[in-house]
Amino acid sequence: MEIAPKLENLLRNYTGHLAPILDHDLNTPDVTRLDFTAANAQLLETDLRDTAAFEVFVNQMLAEKNATVGVGGYFENRVIYRRSEHFDGSQQARTLHLGVDIWAPALIPIYTPLAGKVHSFQDNNNFGDYGPTIILEHELEGITFYTLYGHLSRTSLDGLFVGKELAAGERVAFMGPYPENGDWPPHLHFQLMTDMLGKTGDFPGVCSLAEETAFRKICLDPNLLLRCKLLA
Repeated sequence: MEIAPKLENLLRNYTGHLAPILDHDLNTPDVTRLDFTAANAQLLETDLRDTAAFEVFVNQMLAEKNATVGVGGYFENRVIYRRSEHFDGSQQARTLHLGVDIWAPALIPIYTPLAGKVHSFQDNNNFGDYGPTIILEHELEGITFYTLYGHLSRTSLDGLFVGKELAAGERVAFMGPYPENGDWPPHLHFQLMTDMLGKTGDFPGVCSLAEETAFRKICLDPNLLLRCKLLA
């Protein structure tokens, strides 16, 4: 069996301890889904290159739904990447989001749902990129896989080293403020991968429509670990 379906089945039926990724429960009424596709007409009227204006817009979306945390984005075809040349491919722009975003206040702690060790980390400091990024390596029943935490605070990288072990529920990082988080409104990009493709400290978080089939085999639904009912 290929790794992806085997891991997906393992995580879907996993009954061991999965620690929450935030102190905030993602299944409370003040958590809502946020839409960053072309279907959101208000988004098309927002100056996305102005990060302060973008943050105001995100907070307005949350307020309209009486929410304090926003979630969503797995394989969502987004328009927000037009803000940065980083996502413009030579043939086709990258618009499909490969992880789940959790929009919440800057500087709150972020935890690992499962025990693991640091695979790699770096500050991807292009405008619109991940900013400080940490990738953990995990193993369950002989299967190795990876989780990526992007848009972190720079202090999150202090004291890290490759191979550092973390227990389930141990703090990985802090939510980054802009501009140090890649210049985005504060949020966590959380991604689940079966293969690092030889990369360290970075991994595509967005792909083009032409790449969708290939990346669906590598980037599994992060909600297998988050267990957020809104994303089920």
